[in-house]
Amino acid sequence: MDRLIYTAMTGAKQAFLQQAGVAQNLANVTTTGYRAMEHKFRAVQVQGGDLPTRAFTVNASVANAFEQGPLMATGRPLDVAVKGAGWIAVQLPDGSEAYTRNGALQINANGQLQTAAGQNVMGEGGPIAVPPDNRVTISPDGTVSVVPLFGTPNNSNPVGRIKLVNPPENQLVRGDDGLFRQADGQPAVADANVRLAPEALEGSNVNSVDAMVNLISLARQFEMQVKMLQNADANARSASQILSMNR
Repeated sequence: MDRLIYTAMTGAKQAFLQQAGVAQNLANVTTTGYRAMEHKFRAVQVQGGDLPTRAFTVNASVANAFEQGPLMATGRPLDVAVKGAGWIAVQLPDGSEAYTRNGALQINANGQLQTAAGQNVMGEGGPIAVPPDNRVTISPDGTVSVVPLFGTPNNSNPVGRIKLVNPPENQLVRGDDGLFRQADGQPAVADANVRLAPEALEGSNVNSVDAMVNLISLARQFEMQVKMLQNADANARSASQILSMNR
């Protein structure tokens, strides 16, 4: 009886965890630059003194889907989308470096070019500062230029270049803040081949239809595992009644 109970229990637990991951993907279906998460599971036999007759379900890993999301033109000069593989480097409050695909940029009161979440956008020489009273343009190679709103309007001056990187996908880990970092904690090297799409944003790469179908399937799997637990309990009660009758 314990074989059925523990096998069904581990299956129900992992199905519940996978439901939570799919629900998080659905919650971020409209989040700019979001990368979907995929839970991977495997069966592991329980090794003991007897034959390995039990197999538990364990969470092997959480994989990230790096396929590109749809590009949406916005017409906003501070919006950029990474075309193909690559990332925008940002600076965290502790001075470390992280990477994002969310190119909805802004300029704070101090003239720092930042993400919508408030992280400084890294340039090749550090955070990028934009002087006041200037119109900002961002070129496909990440160069940030300003044009004075007063005086000579056609005088374009570069103030920095956004650090664009393309580290191997298997070396990237997702943090609790949704940003990615290299597994070894070291900053990635700038890649001149990464290109931006100016005045555009990249949507989430979550397929809402597939996610909904997956969520329904997982709900059915969870119900099946719970039903197995209920059957095991009913069988145990029946066995106890038979034993009590034979006394």
